[in-house]
Amino acid sequence: MTTATPPDFENLEQLRQYLLGYAECRDWQQFHSPKNLVMALSVEASELLELFQWLTPEQSHKLPQNTRCAVQQEMADVFMYLVRLADVLEVDLLQACREKAALNETRYPADKVRGSAKKYTEYE
Repeated sequence: MTTATPPDFENLEQLRQYLLGYAECRDWQQFHSPKNLVMALSVEASELLELFQWLTPEQSHKLPQNTRCAVQQEMADVFMYLVRLADVLEVDLLQACREKAALNETRYPADKVRGSAKKYTEYE
């Protein structure tokens, strides 16, 4: 296996274009249905979860370097599948995040939820 030069993308749009080109170059678009991408995203999220499975909260803050590297790679996998899914479904992730953040601001007003882990449906 050869070592490739890392691609140089500086923003979400460049990453989206890179991932699209990566899939097209390999003729993988045929496999990138929303269903398959969500399944792959779930698998990668589970691999990330596995790295933290038996750690205490304190240990999860102080990861050894080899675990930290593995976490970083799994996070990248999750993010890239999410970006690919957004591209296939034509979802503007930044706009979706803006809208969700605005909703969260109304669901979780700081003066009512500070220091609580309750779900918004549990508040009066």
